[in-house]
Amino acid sequence: MTTKPIDPTPLSPPRTFEMRFTSTPREARLARRLAAVRLDAWGIPYGTDPHDAIVLIVAELSANAVQHGHVPGRDFHLGLHATPDGVRVEVTDTRAERGPRRPTALEESDETGRGLLLVSHLATHWNWHPRPDGPGKTVWAEYSLPSWPHR
Repeated sequence: MTTKPIDPTPLSPPRTFEMRFTSTPREARLARRLAAVRLDAWGIPYGTDPHDAIVLIVAELSANAVQHGHVPGRDFHLGLHATPDGVRVEVTDTRAERGPRRPTALEESDETGRGLLLVSHLATHWNWHPRPDGPGKTVWAEYSLPSWPHR
């Protein structure tokens, strides 16, 4: 990890990035890469703990939208909302049957279930809500940016 500080100036006023992606593993990887580029452009540089944590949150929520929220012919939506205090990640899919289960302790032999456990450890807060404009749900996670002496 680098010790390069986060510059809060680019995050004020708040920044937003939103995009739709096809519900495929390839598009989930693209969502992660575009989020990484956008965070760096906003002053949360590559190689810092906040950058790596937020990108991992995007990766896990996008992968879950593709794997568990996929409805044939429908996309998932990624939203990043950054302020000097933190970044909110929102991933919306069109599967409405259920929301994500809260992670529990995993056994070493478990092959799935680690994604939301990672999100719960990295994010300050996370949850989900039904999609207001149609079928589906939005899973969101907030990452609080550390305080810097120059704020």
